[in-house]
Amino acid sequence: MTLIKKFLIGLVLIFVLFIIGSLSYVKIALPDVGDAPKIKIEATPERIARGKYLANHVCVCIDCHSKRDWTKFSGPPIEGTFGMGGECFDQKFGFPGSYHSKNITPFGVKSWTDGELLRAITTGVDKQGNALFPIMPYHYYGQMDEEDVKSIIAYIRILQPVENDPGASSSDFPMNFIINTIPQKANFQKIPNKKTDLIAYGKYLITASGCIECHTKDEKGQIIPELAYSGGREFPVPTGGEVRSGNITPDRETGIGTWSKEQFIALFKARSDSATLNMKAKPGQFNTIMPWTMYSKMTDEDLEAIYTYLRTIKPIKNEVEKFTSAKL
Repeated sequence: MTLIKKFLIGLVLIFVLFIIGSLSYVKIALPDVGDAPKIKIEATPERIARGKYLANHVCVCIDCHSKRDWTKFSGPPIEGTFGMGGECFDQKFGFPGSYHSKNITPFGVKSWTDGELLRAITTGVDKQGNALFPIMPYHYYGQMDEEDVKSIIAYIRILQPVENDPGASSSDFPMNFIINTIPQKANFQKIPNKKTDLIAYGKYLITASGCIECHTKDEKGQIIPELAYSGGREFPVPTGGEVRSGNITPDRETGIGTWSKEQFIALFKARSDSATLNMKAKPGQFNTIMPWTMYSKMTDEDLEAIYTYLRTIKPIKNEVEKFTSAKL
């Protein structure tokens, strides 16, 4: 064997060892966000009320962690299933794996400490130290006020316990390695004063709501930041067809640039009237995965703040075809 061949073989072996070492590090040493804090959250009536509002109408945790009634417009959560989990987000939605929302009722999290829940919600690391795929937007929840997250935890602790095992989530290769690099430590922010800085308060709410995730086109489940809020992300609808998120940038032709504050708020409020709540969803006809019936119960003040913030972001021209019927 020549000296050059020996040298090349040595390089290949070094490369292979480097790859093995790197993958082992990612699998064993990551994620690294620190231990769960040792805390006990006091479940005051005020904290529970705040948590109920956030979990149902801002962060809409209950939407993903419940069964949705797709015989109705917007698939509202079914009574008796709140928090039981089981929604599946998989390859047909463009995700690199199959991810199941967990049971967050007292039955599902009875062995979890408050600190473990706080860490999972805000960093993406579960009780066992495993990384969570950010279908739950923990990167955004980690930018909330810590007191708000604690209020959500206080609220889910009093949900009706529901016996349900949604099953384990799994990632396709190479996401089964990459997923461990995604969690990061929380960067808690105080709630801005809405009376003195309505724009900052609106940004806080839109971050907590994770609006950017659905209202931005994606590539393999990851949003394209340059297209933030310009809509067009596709979602298959259980009743048939594909719906695309709207352009909510202040572009005057294709976004909400010509909308008044009153029109913006009125659209949300119309989604909570009895006509909408009782609207039947017929197979193949327009429907949406956006939980309108939950967001519609945000306060007028909070909706005004979100509108005010959206008026300050970069306008992006993007005409969106809202719905395409399923091919028969």
